[in-house]
Amino acid sequence: MDVFINDVSAFLPNDPVTNDDIEAVLGKVNGIGSKAKRIVLNSNQIKQRYYALNPESGRLTHTNAQLTAEAIRKLRPYPGFTPDHIECLCCGTTSPDLMFPGHALMVQGELGLEACEAVTTSGICLSGMTAFKYAFMNVAAGLAPNAVAAGSELSSSYMRARFLTPFYKEASDLETRPERAFDADFLRWMLSDGAGAAFLSAEKNREGLSLKVDWVEVISYAGKLETCMYAGGVKQADGSIVGWRNIEAISPESLPHRFSVRQDIKLLDREIIQTMGTALSTAIRKHGLRPDSVDWFLPHYSSAYFRPKFYEEMKRIGFEIPYDRWFSNLAEKGNTGSAAIYIILEELFHSGKLEPGQKLLCFIPESGRFSHAFVGLTVA
Repeated sequence: MDVFINDVSAFLPNDPVTNDDIEAVLGKVNGIGSKAKRIVLNSNQIKQRYYALNPESGRLTHTNAQLTAEAIRKLRPYPGFTPDHIECLCCGTTSPDLMFPGHALMVQGELGLEACEAVTTSGICLSGMTAFKYAFMNVAAGLAPNAVAAGSELSSSYMRARFLTPFYKEASDLETRPERAFDADFLRWMLSDGAGAAFLSAEKNREGLSLKVDWVEVISYAGKLETCMYAGGVKQADGSIVGWRNIEAISPESLPHRFSVRQDIKLLDREIIQTMGTALSTAIRKHGLRPDSVDWFLPHYSSAYFRPKFYEEMKRIGFEIPYDRWFSNLAEKGNTGSAAIYIILEELFHSGKLEPGQKLLCFIPESGRFSHAFVGLTVA
């Protein structure tokens, strides 16, 4: 059965926060200004982002479930639509409000929906895509007449100075152990908040455009590669992870940091590009893809640093797509993790740039343990 995206929505909380104002909103760790901030921002080329924080008090203005609910309320797949019409609700996020129950159940409660299927997918950036694939498969199999997929992030909640456990106590620590300071600070200047949602059904829109979902591929290399981005544990010298529950196995020095969000930057730089090329090659063979048939390439990359690297890898495997066919809003909307591809797609879908018959290729990488998703869409 054919499946169509009838609408895509996005919700970005509060006013945009510029680079000059980030530390004023998130706060300075131990009152010490970050030396990593300028380096990271110059590399990622993000100019502004959104935080679900009150800039004056630093308190949360939204929960993650509320961010997702706001995005879903903005969906307009057809006249008279309300969230109560949703048959299957699929929500993915890196950072749910609670360990349990599942995030989708909290979103359903926030929306006050009647009985429906509610499914939570976990992970990092790919959690939004695995939610999308579950929604797609449910409609394609005829198990539900419609489904809503969503991705959302509340990254600022654990990037605030009052929440963050610092890896340095004095300004001198930044000089003597700069690698620890950079590792602790790096993601503070990369991640931000937002939510996006897509309404899928077996019927294309009677008026206006729809997006036919041609295929969805999710490919993981976790069986061969060690953990790169993580929270809720401590990484050992041999690359293994000790989880937060196993406090007896965590050194006293590391114990306070077991919930810190970390990324092995050297491992990221070494593996993310080549695994993307391998995954894309698999999708090319499986779906007979040609670069000249892709009208719009929608990549979610965490930083502009990776843009030319992905381009060169695509060129290396014979799948070069010129930059004038790339569509990204990273600089203006920030890196919103699992929500990013929805926020990118929402802007393009409502931009007036799409025409019937055009082909879209979405790309979503995840550095958790190196997984990639690709989605093929046709404008209908």
